[in-house]
Amino acid sequence: MAIAEPLVSAATATGPVAKNYLTALKEAISEEMGANPEMISMGEDIGLLGGAFGVTDGLLDKYGRERVIDMPISEGAIVGAAVGMALNGKTVMAEMQFIDFISCGFDQIVNMMATYHYRTAGEVNIPVVVRGPAGAYGGGALYHSQMNEAWFCNSPGLRVVCPSTPYDAKGLLKQCLRDGNPTIFFELKELYRKNEIAEILPEEDYTVPLGKAAIRQSGTDITLVSYGQNVYHCLAAAEELTKLGLSAEVIDIRSLVPLDEETIFKSLAKTNRIIVVNEAPMTCGFAGEIISRVTTKAFDLLDAPPVRITRLDTPVPWVKPLELFVLPSVEKIVKAALATVKY
Repeated sequence: MAIAEPLVSAATATGPVAKNYLTALKEAISEEMGANPEMISMGEDIGLLGGAFGVTDGLLDKYGRERVIDMPISEGAIVGAAVGMALNGKTVMAEMQFIDFISCGFDQIVNMMATYHYRTAGEVNIPVVVRGPAGAYGGGALYHSQMNEAWFCNSPGLRVVCPSTPYDAKGLLKQCLRDGNPTIFFELKELYRKNEIAEILPEEDYTVPLGKAAIRQSGTDITLVSYGQNVYHCLAAAEELTKLGLSAEVIDIRSLVPLDEETIFKSLAKTNRIIVVNEAPMTCGFAGEIISRVTTKAFDLLDAPPVRITRLDTPVPWVKPLELFVLPSVEKIVKAALATVKY
């Protein structure tokens, strides 16, 4: 069953209690370290510098060098050490300075972290969350703009999460740190300090369950499915479609593995049309996985071919007009939606 949690804008989240995406993540890590004395945080420059984007700022002063560990520039060493600590009873948050460089730790993630539970017949859990800034639209070019989530969705044993709101960023990160399963946690760096999406977060402790999508906007004519910052492109497109007399439902899956198929299928039963949007490349991307499940499990609900809007199969360019050309946009979503409804 879907959890309907509408986005809270800065207009309604006024005053100092409104928290942005980055602050929500910072609070989640600090609160979990306070509640769990066996939790360790580690990564490049996360202590003295407070992280490249400031997500771990203040942790070193609060919890000390034994629990907040500055690591060398070696993602393989970071993940390998995290797995070793987890095998010795620790819960570990391992930061990638940019998610692009997670590839340097790929072997440790997919051959060690993801498989331990299976190859010990369920006797060993690996409570490690590997998190870091991801995504494009900020002019970061090919080495600082990737969304490589599909690599890890293809590796059994890993959970893969990508929140779009401050509420979800905090609640999902706390849930992942308590879950006991290895998780890859994608944060959208373009959302870190985007105050337009600031939210009033609950003062009490809370988590957001994995495998439960959120319906960000209800509609009846077409279903738009996305995650991360592309959710906002879908919402803006839905607003444009409303002006044209069309009603779009926007679903934020937020958890890729596990995936909430039920909410997608229920929406499709209303709208009979679906567009999936993500900023990773098209070939073998997660948008194709969602469409495959729709066509194999809910084909009879379709009144038009499902559509995916993704990044072109190219590295992300540095020049802004070229970057926007290869990425999903509001205009691309609106154009696709109009064609799908008219099919």
